[in-house]
Amino acid sequence: MTIEGKCRDREVARGNAAGPLPAPAREVAAVILAGQPPHYLSPEQTRRPHPSPTPFPGLTNRRKSDCHAPRSRGRSKPCPGGFSLPDPISWSFVWPYYLAALAFGYLLGSIPFGVILTRLAGLGDIRAIGSGNIGATNVLRTGRKGLALATVLGDGLKGTAAVTVAALYGPETAVIAGLGAFLGHLFPVWLKFRGGKGVATYIGILLGLHWPAVLVFAAVWILVAYITRYSSLAALLATLATPAVLWSFDRIQLMQLFVVLTVLVWIRHSGNIAKLIAGKERRIGRQA
Repeated sequence: MTIEGKCRDREVARGNAAGPLPAPAREVAAVILAGQPPHYLSPEQTRRPHPSPTPFPGLTNRRKSDCHAPRSRGRSKPCPGGFSLPDPISWSFVWPYYLAALAFGYLLGSIPFGVILTRLAGLGDIRAIGSGNIGATNVLRTGRKGLALATVLGDGLKGTAAVTVAALYGPETAVIAGLGAFLGHLFPVWLKFRGGKGVATYIGILLGLHWPAVLVFAAVWILVAYITRYSSLAALLATLATPAVLWSFDRIQLMQLFVVLTVLVWIRHSGNIAKLIAGKERRIGRQA
């Protein structure tokens, strides 16, 4: 007798007047009678809805916590409700992509646009001017607003380019490339690991990963800068607000990334914070 026939005979013996089992339940019963445990069900079988709330108590009465426990040998584990969880990440497969994304982001982020543009403009080394920083705020102290704008665009768009290209291989690689771009700007190998403070690159990464948050960042920056004329204070408060904005959009992974980036920005601005407290910080528009 076939397995399907055994299933039908068991139902008749139980007094089931409804006739043969429905197709999805019949497939599940066939697998169990063949001596295979429920977690060997095929994806097609586990994705089909059950004809009744509990057709097989041993399958549907599992604890929900069991569905999230990793299984050996990379098999998916079906959960109540008719779906299968994805296999655990195979780190031996993905780590080369993550490492490549980090390296790619670092190389893009380490391009020092402030140094390159000021030298092309005949202003010498920007590190010998003002605060000695390679960022747009220090370039603005040369009196060349167009050059400062070009520096902002270059430093920002390199972060955007890093996450946009890496996003072609998945959201995780985009996040890692964004971290790499930020570290590249802060610690460029070409300048003996003495880079900028990262605000423009921070904005560029945010633009590539979740552009609506950039609108909030810009609003906070403009408001604080207009009132106080302190670029550093405006940047610090805007970065402080960014993780909260991402959390409000339910972008938890991005929030975690920008918590790290915000901490790095504040560390890089430790000198500015000390000057703000002492009242010695330079204001926007004041030349060196």
